[in-house]
Amino acid sequence: MSTPNSCSAMRRAGGACGFGDLGKHGYGMATVGLSTALFERGAACGGCYEVKCVEDLKYCLPGTSIVVTATNFCAPNYGLPADAGGHCNPPNHHFLLPIQSFEKIALWKAGIMPIQYRRVKCLREGGVRFSVNGRHFFFTVLISNVGGAGDVRSVKIKGTELGWLPMGRNWGQVWHINCDMRGQPLSFELSSSDSKTLTSFNVVPKDWEFGKTYTGKQFLL
Repeated sequence: MSTPNSCSAMRRAGGACGFGDLGKHGYGMATVGLSTALFERGAACGGCYEVKCVEDLKYCLPGTSIVVTATNFCAPNYGLPADAGGHCNPPNHHFLLPIQSFEKIALWKAGIMPIQYRRVKCLREGGVRFSVNGRHFFFTVLISNVGGAGDVRSVKIKGTELGWLPMGRNWGQVWHINCDMRGQPLSFELSSSDSKTLTSFNVVPKDWEFGKTYTGKQFLL
């Protein structure tokens, strides 16, 4: 694991990655908000980390660790120094955990705790999910339930009228393209941070609808 960093607890698990209902998308409460240095403007969304509490014998639960998915952003507070209250300020590596997850490695009343962490493979049930949205010439897709590295770094889309087209990151793991994709089956090519590529051909059928979710293949571990 890496050198010690820190974590704290939050009462609600939100989402700056676009996943919305975390239970619906398979993440539950095993999630984390990442500080600026780790979040990478949303590129880290979906990645998995093993976290354990260290050094504090009074509050750490010995022999325990948790695996969490990055689903949120821990916003910096530039009114405070990084080493005196600005826990999520650069260059700190801070993990903001839901209380349910925090209590698996430390006593909740502990507050800010020193931790060690490492990136691990994400284990997911079922295939990658593609939730399509938008309107006419603005098409978006939320990509969730990604196994392996967990984070998607680039996306291409293909219909029947054009070849492969690159999509832009709208925010988190929501990707967009200014193109009318209606009335044609859609394929997606995903690339993850470990340089693996997954292609799901015609995962979205010709009669697809905005607001629906479709399931494709999964990255091999």
